[in-house]
Amino acid sequence: MSWQTVVESTVTGMGYELVETERTPGGMLRVFIDRVAGDPRGEFIVVEDCEAVTRQLQRVLEVENCSYQRLEVSSPGLDRRLQRAADFARFAGQRVNLTLKLPFKGRKKYRGKLLALPGGEASGWRLLLDETEPSEVAATRQAAPAEVDRALDFQLDEVREARLVPELDFKGRRFLPAAPAGAGTPAAVDGGREQ
Repeated sequence: MSWQTVVESTVTGMGYELVETERTPGGMLRVFIDRVAGDPRGEFIVVEDCEAVTRQLQRVLEVENCSYQRLEVSSPGLDRRLQRAADFARFAGQRVNLTLKLPFKGRKKYRGKLLALPGGEASGWRLLLDETEPSEVAATRQAAPAEVDRALDFQLDEVREARLVPELDFKGRRFLPAAPAGAGTPAAVDGGREQ
C-alpha cells in the first residue's frame, strides 16, 4: 500500500478531510487536514486535532512500513487552497483569490465572491469581482446584464490556483450581542469580556 493511500484512509477514517499531502526530498511528510462540512465538533481545526492525527499516522505508517524522517500535520490555513470541484462547491459564497492559467483581458489574477453557475459544476463557476477590481478588465461570457462588468465566469481547468481570502476579526465584534433599541453606550468589550 502506498504512503498516500495510508495517509488518506487514516485521515478520512478519523472523520477529517485530507486537503493535501506533500513529501520533500529530505524525508519531511506534510499532511494538511480540515473539518468536513457540517462537522459537529466545530468549523476549524485546532491543535488537538493535529495531535490526534499525528499520533495515529505515526502508528499506521510504522505498521505499514512507510518511511519518513519527520511528520507534520496542520490545518490548510485561513487562505486554504481550493483544488477539487468539491472544494469550490463547499466554499461557494466566500471570497477567493483566483489565478488563471492564461490571461483574460490582460490579467491573470482576480479577487471576488465565488458562486456556482446555474446547472451545477458542469456549467462552471462565477467570480463576482470585488469593487476594487477595475471594471474595464472585468467581463464575462454568460453573466446576467446587471453583472456583466462585475463578474468572471470560468471552468476549473482554466484555474492555476484558487485560495480563500482570509477573513480576520481581531476585535471579536462578531461575538457581541446586538444592543437593544434605545440602549445607552455598551461597555467596552475585549474578546467577549467586559472591562
